[in-house]
Amino acid sequence: MTQDRRRADTHLLILSGDDVASVLSGPQLLEPVAEALVSYSAGTAVSPPRAGAPAKRGWLGAMPAYLPELALAAKLITVFPANTAKGQPSHQGIVALFDHEDGRPLCVMDARHITAVRTAAVSALSVRELTRPGARVLTVLGSGEQARSHLQLVPTVREFAELRLAARNQERAQSLAEEFPDCQVFASFEAAVRGADVVLCCTDSPEPVVRLSWLRKGVHLVSVGMGPEVDEYTLREAHLFVEWRGAVTSPPPAGAAELQGLNPEAATELGEVLAGTQPGRLSAEEVTVFKSTGLGVEDAAVARTVYEAALSQRLGARVAW
Repeated sequence: MTQDRRRADTHLLILSGDDVASVLSGPQLLEPVAEALVSYSAGTAVSPPRAGAPAKRGWLGAMPAYLPELALAAKLITVFPANTAKGQPSHQGIVALFDHEDGRPLCVMDARHITAVRTAAVSALSVRELTRPGARVLTVLGSGEQARSHLQLVPTVREFAELRLAARNQERAQSLAEEFPDCQVFASFEAAVRGADVVLCCTDSPEPVVRLSWLRKGVHLVSVGMGPEVDEYTLREAHLFVEWRGAVTSPPPAGAAELQGLNPEAATELGEVLAGTQPGRLSAEEVTVFKSTGLGVEDAAVARTVYEAALSQRLGARVAW
């Protein structure tokens, strides 16, 4: 046992946002997150539905999870959409990691970067598994932290010849696009979506930002926003994929509002596709939709990865426990 691990036995490690960001590499998270999703779909991991407490301008969510022999963790996350207009993060919180053998608190870490990158990692896995062969055009809708993390990570799993971006705030979209030299800003959601092979919806819009009439055959569509980013006609026509079938049967904040009333048996869990127990895309022409609501097992897997990296690099502050 190393000196750092001996210290971890009697001290609580505190990791700031900068600490987390310094060790959080998107591509390195793809396989841990994939394994967590496979474990959940196989019934070996535990990830209860997210519980939420409403506040005046947002809400607080709690997401506990257990990955056998790997991680026991809980994320507390606030979602305050109006923060974006004030230049503040819309998602803020912490992840607490515990020893899965004896329950000791090991680490408390900033959740903002974890939430952004693990969400993009799950989206990237869906793109890797469900995008039709020959896809060339990637569109991202939104201009916030989720849009940035998706622009960074999703192109690492597929090679795209064209990268598009559109958002309600053109100034913010242009600023974000400047971080990605090959990214072109479009004047409207519709213009950016038409002709795209993959569309990533990363907005906080309370109404659909994508409509069925805009979509080409064979498109893969991802929605990570809390609101109904995809119109009901697309959801009816598409082959639907989710992290858990509870996204269809559980009301928000655990499930997705726009999926309520759909047949949960018609939804395929991404973990099943990754494990090979259920098929993914059935044809090059069908429209596939992946609706992400988030699962605690994703945060637990990422938190364990961050914790191990922080120990090896001697990051963070240690508090006697």
